[in-house]
Amino acid sequence: MTPEQFFTHLWQDYIAIAPAAARLHARVAARGERIVNDHVAFRSFDLDPIGLAQLEPHLLALGYRRFEPYVFEDKGLRAWGYVHPGGHPRIFLSELETRRFSRDLQNLVAGLCRQVPAAAVADPSIFWAGRPWAPVSHATWQALRDESEYAAWVAALGLRANHFTISVNALTTFADLPALLDFVEAEGFVLNTAGGRIKGSPEVLLEQAATLADRVPVAFAGGEVHDIPTCYYEFARRYPRPDGELYEGFVAASADRIFESTDTRAIDPTRGGQTS
Repeated sequence: MTPEQFFTHLWQDYIAIAPAAARLHARVAARGERIVNDHVAFRSFDLDPIGLAQLEPHLLALGYRRFEPYVFEDKGLRAWGYVHPGGHPRIFLSELETRRFSRDLQNLVAGLCRQVPAAAVADPSIFWAGRPWAPVSHATWQALRDESEYAAWVAALGLRANHFTISVNALTTFADLPALLDFVEAEGFVLNTAGGRIKGSPEVLLEQAATLADRVPVAFAGGEVHDIPTCYYEFARRYPRPDGELYEGFVAASADRIFESTDTRAIDPTRGGQTS
């Protein structure tokens, strides 16, 4: 599989559960922009067979290399950033450190991971095949969310790209990130304002912003269907390092707030990711 094929599969899965992202992409492209994807991000659990150690080989097989590790103490997460020498989008792969949560959460997550077939993890489609276990109940999703919104998201939706990212550096009709965000809001999309409209700064060599996650109907156990937050669209502007090369990594403090784009407690359920 080539990186191009990998990202094509990811994009099709992403817009299937976040149709607002497809609409936003189309509206930016309609200005004559050639949209470049800065990075995608995945969420998982730190248990076999879907921990970072088991998932990473698929990325390495595509030519990626580990770049930097990241730790999110408040959310109980750890992650690695990956870069590709061929200039393909960066990848951010994170996992929940389940040992840091309650015994109930640990047991629930362990039960999900035991359902994952070994054959599923052996194929790169694990990254876009969705939930590799039976649907959880809505009550289970709520219980997980009370401890970790991240855990609830993965339990309901599985392993898939939770966001794509428009590279502001590659845009030609927007002067900067604030100009792009003004356009996004004028088009009716709702931004994640946790930690400010823009997270980061030129001083840390990265500015980021994001929409709130789209909301779509998701099937739960027992035939229940509920609208829950799925995926969001991010925007990133990178600044040059002293050597003149663009900064390649991520800023943990900013990423911590970007995670909240899918937090239902930060989203007005009447608005979702788009107001019109």
